[in-house]
Amino acid sequence: MREGVILVTGGAGFIGANLIPGLLSAHPEDRIVSVDSYATGSPANHVMDERVTYLSGSTSDIVELWGRHEVVSPHTVYHLGEYSRIAQSFDEPDRVWESNLLGTKEIVRFCLEHGARLVYAGSSSKFGNSGQDENLSPYAWTKAKNVEYIRNMGSWYGLDFVITYFYNVYGPRQISTGRYATVIGIFEEQLRAGRPLTVVEPGTQTRDFTHVDDIVDGILVCAAKGEGDGYLLGSGVEHRLVDVARMFGGVVEMIPRRRGERLRSRADSLKARELGWIPKRELVSYIAELREGLSVEVRAVAKSR
Repeated sequence: MREGVILVTGGAGFIGANLIPGLLSAHPEDRIVSVDSYATGSPANHVMDERVTYLSGSTSDIVELWGRHEVVSPHTVYHLGEYSRIAQSFDEPDRVWESNLLGTKEIVRFCLEHGARLVYAGSSSKFGNSGQDENLSPYAWTKAKNVEYIRNMGSWYGLDFVITYFYNVYGPRQISTGRYATVIGIFEEQLRAGRPLTVVEPGTQTRDFTHVDDIVDGILVCAAKGEGDGYLLGSGVEHRLVDVARMFGGVVEMIPRRRGERLRSRADSLKARELGWIPKRELVSYIAELREGLSVEVRAVAKSR
């Protein structure tokens, strides 16, 4: 692999902002360029390092954007910068189409033109219900179509790629407020504010929660050793959402079911584990540490009064 430049799309977002420090460590001779539309990303997530450059723009304009700012071809593109919410995608189908279909088409074109390896963040939503869940929402459908497209471009034009799949990521820099907030982020915010923890009905639906540090480790391992499709990055443990809310403590409040809601989610990460990836963080421990941290904060405030 030639040294030089790495492109990260969505580098100012939750996972991208955690990935960039890992890339800096794994590739000490490389520069990193982030391209982010800042729809959900934030300048607060920027990594302050002279080897990292942040560009604001859409992946659908990547060829023109790169040409204005860079002259060196990237050797690897980590493509995380897509629309990534299921329920909300029903309200924003045009935005989903532009980000996920048009944007990824241009990223693939860009990779082929520059001879870059593509590391793509697929969606675990395509695996639910024996593969039928890929049709549950505009988001799930576009992500599934992108996987087909990338695989075909590999067969037709020799695109060098590896496809990973994330399972309900949580941890530092997660979105905790607004319409794009993650489940664990929402619960954390509600706990801090002393509000009821809202669980989407029926509450028995399961999710495989994976710490962002484990996701970053998995991405790096798959980028270095993986080839092709099928690298599922999850803990392999199912948790019912109502049980997760109860782990946080406080009052649980049920809210109406949303369109596109999956009933089950659990990763079969055997292919990634065969490369040497092993998830190390547990949701139960994370929540326990969070609750202890909040208890310390409360005691400190009470003592200062």
